[in-house]
Amino acid sequence: MAEENKNTPQEILKLPIVLFALMVALIIYIIWTMLVPAVQGYTQAKDSYKTALETLSQKEQELEALKASNAPVANNNSPTGISKEFFKPLESGSDSESVIASEFNEILSLMTSNAIKTRSVKYDYTPDDDAFYKNASDRYSVCKLDMSMIATYSNFKNFIKELYKHEHYLDIARVEIVPYQKNKTILLIDLQLRLYAEKI
Repeated sequence: MAEENKNTPQEILKLPIVLFALMVALIIYIIWTMLVPAVQGYTQAKDSYKTALETLSQKEQELEALKASNAPVANNNSPTGISKEFFKPLESGSDSESVIASEFNEILSLMTSNAIKTRSVKYDYTPDDDAFYKNASDRYSVCKLDMSMIATYSNFKNFIKELYKHEHYLDIARVEIVPYQKNKTILLIDLQLRLYAEKI
């Protein structure tokens, strides 16, 4: 007599169901282990970005306050209305480039002392939008500098303070600051600076 098959249809179906349930559980576990760190990383990056934006906003407000507190005081006895002296070359008859180069060396020293790295510098010795160049080119040399720099918040803050304390008249025409995406403590800075020198 042939041996009777003891497996019922329910028992035959139970094994694939169990295997399917285990596979689903394994897939859910793998997705979960990949998703949780990704969500945590996104949350941390979002928090870091928000903190960096708040810090940047605070620094920009400090910069504006610093500009307001250190704005040049009008001097009625000066034809330019500015109390700071203009840079004067040591020798007369120097061309604009050499005169401004001497003054730019002072700015470079400030940048070096504050550990600011320069990515690029563009020079314009004939800026058409400058009132000094338009109305007093026979008396003043001028150079518009467009500089791209890298610095920390504190180093750039100190650099701006020293620019305002600088003994010669200069103009901080524009400052654009963006935090570096890979390290929010580092700033990418576009600074437009105008240097002036009196012709002698």
